[in-house]
Amino acid sequence: MNTTNPKTLYLANPYGFSAQQRRGPLQELVSALESMGAEVWEPFARNNQIDRSSPNWAYRIGQADLRDVREADGLFAVVNGCPPDEGVMVELGMAIAWNKPVFLFRDDFRRCTDSEGYPINLMVFTGLPENGWESSWYTSMEELADPDKALAQWLSGR
Repeated sequence: MNTTNPKTLYLANPYGFSAQQRRGPLQELVSALESMGAEVWEPFARNNQIDRSSPNWAYRIGQADLRDVREADGLFAVVNGCPPDEGVMVELGMAIAWNKPVFLFRDDFRRCTDSEGYPINLMVFTGLPENGWESSWYTSMEELADPDKALAQWLSGR
């Protein structure tokens, strides 16, 4: 674990839209990633304190999130749902276009794909290696700290 200069990890997720999910799964995920040595950039905590009664509030939030994705070292995306949250998919697309390391989390058991190989839309996997993409795919909180998987290796500099 690199604690002297932690890597920044943008946490693309839909959990911030629900108070219950902010207190539960979102906090649990942030804590797990921070315990691995990441500096977690969670967009609802960083960029969502804008007065929504002011003009262009949505544009300002979107631009702040775009800046954070561009400036973060990597992106961790929660891709639950069929289809996954559209905002998460846009953030994931930006990270892929900017060649950021990408890590995907889905503890949703439903399959929503037309591919035999991928559990969700094949485009979600374009930022992962063709062979061994499973190393960047997480299906449980317990799996995050697995030292043989991509996130732990990336955070430790291996």
